[in-house]
Amino acid sequence: MNATLFTLTFAVAAPFWAMMILLPKWSVTARIIRSPLIVLPAVTIYAILVLPALGEVLPAVASPTLDAVRDLLGTDDGAAAAWAHMIAFDLFVGRWAWLDSRERKVPSLVMAPVLVLTILLGPLGLAAYLAVRPRWGRSSATRGTDPQRLG
Repeated sequence: MNATLFTLTFAVAAPFWAMMILLPKWSVTARIIRSPLIVLPAVTIYAILVLPALGEVLPAVASPTLDAVRDLLGTDDGAAAAWAHMIAFDLFVGRWAWLDSRERKVPSLVMAPVLVLTILLGPLGLAAYLAVRPRWGRSSATRGTDPQRLG
């Protein structure tokens, strides 16, 4: 089952990434990506993998050591859960960057590689967006709103 859930995890996130990268100006994309619930399928898969193993997971994360985390991630269940964790958080970060970039009017051609980097190497994609973000100010229509709002 964990191999199936591992494969399913990216499959449930991929449509949202495709919308942000390939269809960034489509009104349906904006309507869907505005919802933080787009991460719910990956979060659900994570919960399915982690909750039954909470007795093993909790000690490894409550008082982490390199050996304990390595042992946890070295199992099929642990690797599948870590993958679901990464996919959910990378999508949430990508969503934030995409929404913020729309407010700032960052060109889609700039955002596409940033989002691909976020899919592949999450924190480096975030770093890339934080590096390009200051070049574009927020639009006058959104100056009164909070760009950091994630929900």
